[in-house]
Amino acid sequence: MSFLAPKKTKFRKQQRGTLKGKAFRGNKVSFGEYGIQALESHWLTQRQIEAGRVALVRALRKGAKIWIPIFPDKPYTKKPLEVRMGKGKGNVEGYVAVVKPGRVMFEVSGVTEEQAREALRLAGHKLPIQTKVVRRDAYDEAQ
Repeated sequence: MSFLAPKKTKFRKQQRGTLKGKAFRGNKVSFGEYGIQALESHWLTQRQIEAGRVALVRALRKGAKIWIPIFPDKPYTKKPLEVRMGKGKGNVEGYVAVVKPGRVMFEVSGVTEEQAREALRLAGHKLPIQTKVVRRDAYDEAQ
């Protein structure tokens, strides 16, 4: 498994932040023809993103191009088991990508619509949130 984490960060630990609101950036299919869009807010771990990527690659095989516009760059911490309260913040446990409703998480091109929809559906089942498959030209129809 490829370990997704930032090579270098300015600070080792971050505050938790908020999951309110919608995604205003990254909410359109910008690289491929089809994409999978989040309908809920969540922290996606590097393992969940990798599981979705593997599902996509296995479903599409050759001839397809895959983009993953999200990256887990937010560190989350955890205190060890059976440790009393206080004594500072815990150690960095892993990295997450903050995903808000509307965010496009995976994009594909170079395949038929049926293949893309099925592959993105399988990848969506690996994620802990509700998702929907979107098409690139769907934005032009909505305008």
